[in-house]
Amino acid sequence: MMRTRGRTAAAVAVALLVVLVTGCASAVTGEDPGDAPPPGAAFDYQLGGAYAPPPGVTVVVRDRTAAPAGAGYDVCYVNGFQTQPGESDSFADEHPDLLVTVDGSPLADPGWPDEYLFDTSSAEKRSALVTIVGDWITGCARDGFHAVEIDNVDSYLRADGVNSASSNLALAAEYARVAHTAGLAIAQKNTAEHTEELRAAGYDFAVTESCMSFEECSAYTDVYPTVLDIEYTDELGVDGFRGACDDPGRPASMILRDPKLVDPADSDYHYETCGE
Repeated sequence: MMRTRGRTAAAVAVALLVVLVTGCASAVTGEDPGDAPPPGAAFDYQLGGAYAPPPGVTVVVRDRTAAPAGAGYDVCYVNGFQTQPGESDSFADEHPDLLVTVDGSPLADPGWPDEYLFDTSSAEKRSALVTIVGDWITGCARDGFHAVEIDNVDSYLRADGVNSASSNLALAAEYARVAHTAGLAIAQKNTAEHTEELRAAGYDFAVTESCMSFEECSAYTDVYPTVLDIEYTDELGVDGFRGACDDPGRPASMILRDPKLVDPADSDYHYETCGE
């Protein structure tokens, strides 16, 4: 599934982030953080279904409900700011106070109407979310993943004014602490305008979508040694991707995927790397 790729010109001070982080409770204790994947590694993005990685791939991103690929370095996808499709109704039943609501109903992501937005507006709510999502993060560690990718930190753009950039960044910082305590590295997902804040909060590398299409790759590559970029056939396209491969400013790890991230058994599947 292709994730949301919101962007804004807003900027939030790191000092405010540090103050807000103190309002979140500790979820786990334990090991040292893991290492980020090596710069320039061949990778695959498999959120639409798990399958044997293409030859040469050593870094694989899969959903937290899937098993690690075992190709070398495994990244666990965690939706840290919205519910997952198929879990939204049960989450709303169990934790209605942790969702953004409008007129008494959970607010859905307009691009993903089967995902409800978490309410990050108070320290109390963030603490409760850290407990829940922290269990998912530590579950990734137990399952053998090396890192987590936390999606939708930009949900404040779609939260009807309930969440703010600062409240989401405070929660993102707590996720970094939980991941590191569990022995995992943690990846920033998109949200180019907050790269420096997230790096300062402990994020180790970046997973980006369409940074070449949106001409924002330098926002990540100037800050992180490792950036894994996914471009899409319905945006940059095959010809655009092959041209982008010659751009000296592109991320060293960059692939072209079909927008639904289907597996190779599907006729819409597309996976391509630079040099193919």
